[in-house]
Amino acid sequence: MLPLPIFQHHAPRTLEEVVALLGTHGADARLIAGGTDLLPNMKHGLVEPEHLISLAAVDELRGIAITDDHLVVGAMTTLDVIAGDARVREHAAGFAEACGLVGGPHHRRMGTLGGNVCLDTRCVYYNQTYFWRQSLGFCLKKDGTQCHVVSSGKNCVAAASNDSASTLMVLGGIIELRGPKGARSVAADDFYTPDGIYNTVKGRDEIVTGVRIPLRKGRSSAYEKLRRRASIDYPALSVAVRIDRDAEGAIEDADLVVSALASRPKRIKAAGRHLRGVDGDALPGAIQAAAEAAYKGSKPLTNIDQDPEWRREMARVLVRKALTRATTS
Repeated sequence: MLPLPIFQHHAPRTLEEVVALLGTHGADARLIAGGTDLLPNMKHGLVEPEHLISLAAVDELRGIAITDDHLVVGAMTTLDVIAGDARVREHAAGFAEACGLVGGPHHRRMGTLGGNVCLDTRCVYYNQTYFWRQSLGFCLKKDGTQCHVVSSGKNCVAAASNDSASTLMVLGGIIELRGPKGARSVAADDFYTPDGIYNTVKGRDEIVTGVRIPLRKGRSSAYEKLRRRASIDYPALSVAVRIDRDAEGAIEDADLVVSALASRPKRIKAAGRHLRGVDGDALPGAIQAAAEAAYKGSKPLTNIDQDPEWRREMARVLVRKALTRATTS
């Protein structure tokens, strides 16, 4: 059994106390909510914080509400609660599905929205024990200078593995942050970066306090996930889709994002173009065209322990399944 390293534990009860602690300790601190990803990473020596700031007692970060034409979800709301909430399933079905497919039941009961939104990227050469990584000479993301996925690469290409990210992008989600300099809102599209080491724009002294998802009549969404085991695994490929229909029922707008391929979820713009203005008998052909566009736009790397070509081929399958569900709901 791998032990945890030594750290100082803090148990604030208010958001203001959390922000003050972040302002004091900065890069030496990590926030801990459910701990389902952070604690294993600490045991592997991937992160070595001197301070852990627990959010367990900060009740103001929990809850789901509909306010000002937005679905509002607090960062400490568990994934299990989100997946089962009737309001989320009605207004953001794909988001509820994504939260319901994270890990296994015990992960979802512990894991929180904020933790999944900020989930660290994953790589077969990174998410290993210290001794395993040492024998390989470490990697670009931690302790080394070489990327073992792209040997000549200067940037880390560890894979984005958070199920919620792609659904927030297609639904126009807004991520709320708070830090010593105040509060700010960042569109999900702008929150994630192509850097596998620092894959979000969140500052080291900031906390994600929640997300807002705009509500729209005639909107439907769906999420599909490819993984080796349907019980606990991270995605080998994920697909999030959104369909907006006009008053006559025709598709007015559509969006599709694939993820778990590189460090940032990727929007397949061509897929949306194939679907806009389509309805009736033309819909199956448009769905197939969107699936082909996703296949062409998906270029998996060898950053996780799954065959890249299989992952790419499965993009067609997952896109067809997600769009068929979204267009018939």
